[in-house]
Amino acid sequence: MKTNHEIDYEIFGEEMQYVAVELDPDETAIAETGAFMMMEDGIEMSTLFGDGSEQSKSGGFLGKLLNAGKRLITGEGLFITAYTNVGQGKKRVSFASPYPGKIIPLDLQEYGGKVVCQKDAFLCAAKGVSIGIEFQRKLGTGLFGGEGFIMQKLEGDGMAFVHAGGHVFHKDLQPGELLRVDTGCLVGFTQQVNYDIELVKGIRNKLFGGEGFFFATLRGPGRVWIQTLPVSRLASRILTYATTTRKEEGGVLGGLGNLLDGDGF
Repeated sequence: MKTNHEIDYEIFGEEMQYVAVELDPDETAIAETGAFMMMEDGIEMSTLFGDGSEQSKSGGFLGKLLNAGKRLITGEGLFITAYTNVGQGKKRVSFASPYPGKIIPLDLQEYGGKVVCQKDAFLCAAKGVSIGIEFQRKLGTGLFGGEGFIMQKLEGDGMAFVHAGGHVFHKDLQPGELLRVDTGCLVGFTQQVNYDIELVKGIRNKLFGGEGFFFATLRGPGRVWIQTLPVSRLASRILTYATTTRKEEGGVLGGLGNLLDGDGF
């Protein structure tokens, strides 16, 4: 028997997507602060301390405090917003993606009740889904993992939705199959996947390769989700252009510089 609320959904859009969650009477969806876009009359909002899961409730106030503290470590807030259908008939509430990319629907029951994802990937879920922290075992991972170290775990048997940047795709790894991924491009993986951080070998690779010092190694079996545009990479590129004054812009040299940058004229 499912412990999480059962919700229907529909995803709209291409580059800037949103998900419309359909709630039956007394059903609830939870979402991060800032994800809300619109809702129909008959849906009531409330603020929950922690994530509103049964795991959070079972330990009383201390359980909620511990659960909320874990959310803080993963970069989320202490509170989460719940949207409950208190009216008659089906009602819809919609949540929007924070930057260009794709929304990934995850039926946690299909993945053994747990998916591990990047710390800022969670968008919304059915009430009852637990949002916690997934520490890695090896000390090296903790010291050098960068974006890949503090991961978020989504647990339960309901629907959860995560968001990733650019084009998003998944790869199913066979038992023993190894995949190396840039730590920022890794969106998430199922619990059977063996995850670690590996140091990039060779001083030339580190100094002149243009990439990070570390990448994630994932060994099957299991499913891995990958994004082409990590939000950190997008923000870094925007910051570079926003803080750099190019004196030659508007001239012949400016056009040539933009062409070399891949921006065209």
